[in-house]
Amino acid sequence: MQTRISLAQLRAMDGKDIGCSDWQLLDQDRISAFADATGDHADIHVRPDSAAAQELGSTIAHGFLTLSLLPSMIYAFLPGVEGYTGLNSGLDRVRFISPVPVGSRVRGRFTLDRLKEAPTGGLALRLSATVEIEGQTRPALVAIWLNRFIQSKSA
Repeated sequence: MQTRISLAQLRAMDGKDIGCSDWQLLDQDRISAFADATGDHADIHVRPDSAAAQELGSTIAHGFLTLSLLPSMIYAFLPGVEGYTGLNSGLDRVRFISPVPVGSRVRGRFTLDRLKEAPTGGLALRLSATVEIEGQTRPALVAIWLNRFIQSKSA
């Protein structure tokens, strides 16, 4: 497990590409588990024999499943900052560009667009995130992801 980085290391990432994750497999078991967790059992995701899946050649991963992988993808090179607790603030923009066929491998590529002091304390981060599909030129999604790091209280 990667250890937390220092505030100086985080500041050095500002305005830079900060990394690309390992590939993650999106097999039918994972897609079906996401359908069970969210209640989204649309045929295109869980029924390979459906007309919609047949038209695309297979079932596809939920867009929100792909989006939900961002935290696990970034953790390898931004596991946290010493003395701070990370919080998701939201997304300024998300675009689902290409469907992710079952059995595909995806990875995340990240840029720290902006790091600044937050008006209410702590740090505000703006990240550009792209989820790539192995063997395809068009990404699965692109997003502007907002995060906050607030100072941890001393024990």
